[in-house]
Amino acid sequence: MNNANALTQYQSEVIEALKSVANLGKPFEKVIIDTLKLFMAIPDKINFLQMGRYGEFAEQTYRNTFTRDDFDWFAFNLFLANKVCTGKFRAIAVDPSFIPKVGNKTPWFGKFWSGAAGGPKRGLELLGIGLIDVENHDCMALGALQTPNAKTLEEMDYNLVDWYRELLISMKDRLQAISKLLVADAFFAKQTFVLPLLDEGFHVVSRMRNDAALWYPTTEKPSGKRGHPRWYDGKIDFANLDPTRCVELHVDKGRLFGLKAYSKSLKRFIKVAIWYPDEDSMDKWQIYFSTDESMTTRDVINCYRTRFQLEFCFRDAKSYAGLNDCQARDLRRLEFHFNASFASINLAKAACKNLGVTFSVSSCKSMIHNAYMLERFICVSGLRPNPQVIDKLFKELVLFTSRAA
Repeated sequence: MNNANALTQYQSEVIEALKSVANLGKPFEKVIIDTLKLFMAIPDKINFLQMGRYGEFAEQTYRNTFTRDDFDWFAFNLFLANKVCTGKFRAIAVDPSFIPKVGNKTPWFGKFWSGAAGGPKRGLELLGIGLIDVENHDCMALGALQTPNAKTLEEMDYNLVDWYRELLISMKDRLQAISKLLVADAFFAKQTFVLPLLDEGFHVVSRMRNDAALWYPTTEKPSGKRGHPRWYDGKIDFANLDPTRCVELHVDKGRLFGLKAYSKSLKRFIKVAIWYPDEDSMDKWQIYFSTDESMTTRDVINCYRTRFQLEFCFRDAKSYAGLNDCQARDLRRLEFHFNASFASINLAKAACKNLGVTFSVSSCKSMIHNAYMLERFICVSGLRPNPQVIDKLFKELVLFTSRAA
C-alpha cells in the first residue's frame, strides 16, 4: 500500500461510515473509532483485557460501550457495502455459523450444528446477513444476530426455521430496499420458510434435495371444458432428463440444464437449474431453484454460488477479527462484539478498494498492527520525529510482514 497508509485509510473509513449512523454522542464516537481500530490492530485474542492493554481507554470503558444496543450496525455496514459491492445484480444472503463457546451461564448457550465438525456441538450460533454482488463475486456482511437455544425457542413456541423466518420478515423493509432476492443454503429450502417470505414480497434462491419432487409443465392446450387445465403432466427423472423440455447451457465444468418446473412442496412453478458435475455421466446432480420464474438459469446458479462468499466473511472474522474470542456473558456485549468483528473486515475491504490494492485481510491486518504499534511508540516517547527523515524506515517496518493477496 502506497506510503503505508493502511491505518490512516482504515481510520478515515470508520469516520466516514459513522456519519451514516444517527444519534451518536462524541464520547461514544471516540470509543467506537478506537474499538474498530483495535479489532484490526490486536494480533492475538481480541477481548476486553487485550483492548484495555492496546487501546486508548480503560478496560471498563470498552465493557460499558459494548452494552449499547442502539448502535445501527446495519446502516454502518450498508454504507461500506455500497462502496465495495458496485454491481447491478445484488442479493441478500443468509447463513448460520457455529461459534465455539463454553460456560452454561452464557446467554443462549446450547447445541448447534457445526459444519466443520459435521455434527452438533455445544456453543453459540450466529445468523449472518450479507449483501452479495453477483457480478463481481463478492460479499459484505451487513450484520449478525445470535440464535436462541432450544429451550428459548420452545418458550417462544418456535422452531429454528420459524425464528430465522420471523427475523427476516421483521427486517423486511430494510432488506427489500436493497434487494428482494434472498439466497440461502439447502437447509432453508422448506415450505415453512419459503412460502411466508414469498407472501412478504421476497423471492428465494436455494438448493433442493436430489430427490425433490418436480414435474414438467403440461404441454396440453386448454380444451375449453369446465375446470382448470392440468398444471403438469410428468414427473422429472433427473437421471434421464427429457431434452425437449429443458435447455442445456455451456459451462466450463460438467453440464447445466435449465427449465421451468412445478414443485409439489412449494405448490408453485419455479425456475430450476440442474447441474451435473460429470460430463459423461448423469448419475449425480445438484438442483438449484428460484421462486422468481423470470430469472435465467445462469443467474440462478451464479447467485447461489456467490452466496458462499458469506462463508469467507465468517472465515476472515474468525481468523483475523476475533469473532470467536469474546468472553462476555451478556447478550448485548456478545452481539456488539460479533458485529464489530464483521465491521472491521468490511472496513479493511473498503480501505483496500480506496487504495486501489487487492484485498488481503492477512496483509491488511499485519500492516495496520505495525503502523498502530509504531504510532503508539512515538506517542508514548513524546518525540516529534521529522516524517520526511523516517519515511523510508516507517515504510519498511510497516510492510515488513505484509503478504501478497
